[in-house]
Amino acid sequence: MNLHELSPAAGSNTKAYRKGRGAGSGNGKTAGRGHKGQWARSGGGVRVGFEGGQMPLARRIPKRGFHNIFAKPLEAVNVSALDKFEDGAVVNAQALLEKGILSKCQYGVKILGNGSISKKLTVQASAFSASAKEKIEAAGGKVEVV
Repeated sequence: MNLHELSPAAGSNTKAYRKGRGAGSGNGKTAGRGHKGQWARSGGGVRVGFEGGQMPLARRIPKRGFHNIFAKPLEAVNVSALDKFEDGAVVNAQALLEKGILSKCQYGVKILGNGSISKKLTVQASAFSASAKEKIEAAGGKVEVV
């Protein structure tokens, strides 16, 4: 294949759709808005979730639970992911970011107990599950809450 043989995929390049440009365009006069009414007006239409005066779905459904808007969600990392580190290493949020185990860490890390660990590591994190703490210590490592 050469550069001059390249072409876009069939149907991916469509002609610009110009509204209100005369009767011959197929979309002139009312420009697809029909005749009069709420939707024909400039700035017309209804707000998001409005159901014509009927009780909206968001208000018909009962409220459940509580959502803390001030919560600081921690990033979860399983014990099995810590095996990527060499023996005796200090594992913290920065080290996890550098290894590519985490892509972002805004508020902190919680270590969860899924999987197994065979290396002796010093793990520094915001929180640990009981099983993760147990596994790290069983492997000869240290757990530090920061």
